[in-house]
Amino acid sequence: MKAVVRSQIRVLSVDDHPLVREGFATIINSEPDMQVIAQAANAREAIQRFSDHQPDVTVMDLTLPDMSGIDAMGTIRREFPEARIMILTTSERDTEIRRALAAGARSYMLKSMPPKDLAQTIREVHAGKKRIPPEVAAQIAEHITDDPLSEREVEVLKLVMEGNRNREIANQLLISEETVKAHMKHIIGKLGASDRTQAVTIALRRGVIHL
Repeated sequence: MKAVVRSQIRVLSVDDHPLVREGFATIINSEPDMQVIAQAANAREAIQRFSDHQPDVTVMDLTLPDMSGIDAMGTIRREFPEARIMILTTSERDTEIRRALAAGARSYMLKSMPPKDLAQTIREVHAGKKRIPPEVAAQIAEHITDDPLSEREVEVLKLVMEGNRNREIANQLLISEETVKAHMKHIIGKLGASDRTQAVTIALRRGVIHL
């Protein structure tokens, strides 16, 4: 490994796949102005590694085995509000993109990006800038005027996904069956679906609910 010099950007890599971490480290360590100084395979490790090393930039996967990268980022930023964290993921779901940016992510990049773009994004985030690539911005723009589902509507839709009928949903949520029907009407309308099955399919694709 090359020696870390003071001018280098110190990077924490968080991903649960060893091959991804290894490939990422190879790309970053080949750049003269940056160095991977720590790695983590899950959110718990990421939080601890950040506290131990306080890196200049953290590159966080969205899907981790113990909690989401967004939740891990939130935990880190509560103690270190100035933490510069960027998401690097395969997910193009607009709901997750918006959640990540709202939680303080400085960038939301896809793993399909060229290595040179990854290094440049780390430099920009380190400089205090934000970077959203065109393909990610397009996902946000497509649904920017959509009326988001309420927490209750998400609860109802999750129960629909699990195969519950309206009466069963009503019993579980301690509401009337008519209220469940009203929620479903709003859900279908907001998602632009034709029925409850398509509503679940659309919500899964956009990251509103998860399996």
